[in-house]
Amino acid sequence: MRSISALAGVGGLAALVFISDVSAQNTESEAAIRKVVVEMTEGFNSHDGEAASRMYAQDARLVTVRGDVMSGRDEIEKGLNAIFATRAKNATHSTKDVTIRMIKPDVAFAYVVNELSGLVTSEGQSLPAHRELSLRVFVKDGGTWQVAAFHNTMIAPFAPPRR
Repeated sequence: MRSISALAGVGGLAALVFISDVSAQNTESEAAIRKVVVEMTEGFNSHDGEAASRMYAQDARLVTVRGDVMSGRDEIEKGLNAIFATRAKNATHSTKDVTIRMIKPDVAFAYVVNELSGLVTSEGQSLPAHRELSLRVFVKDGGTWQVAAFHNTMIAPFAPPRR
């Protein structure tokens, strides 16, 4: 009976060590993903398509808040440069919240809330600041976290103004 108790104790200890390892890996992965989110925001705020797209996987897909679809890192860089040259040339992002959900050790979802200000219409009229929620799918490839998919949407675009 003692050997069964001892075996159960060892099994429980092994499970705790495994859970601890997974928790440490998740903490490291979440920190690395948060760093990529910061780099994306900094790239946007510098109005630099290359800096804002270098974290995308080669076959990534980006869907903008307006529904523009860009596929592949090169197209994403080109598309972002076009946006920075026009409607977002003076725009800035401010990250308000990041929630990360680990799906597998090499796959994660990041829900990111940004406030965007400084956009203009094609006629040059200033648009009000608004919040956007993006879902970013991250994959770890060769030890590096990359964005495989990015889908952006406005938060409550038709809600009455706050008082």
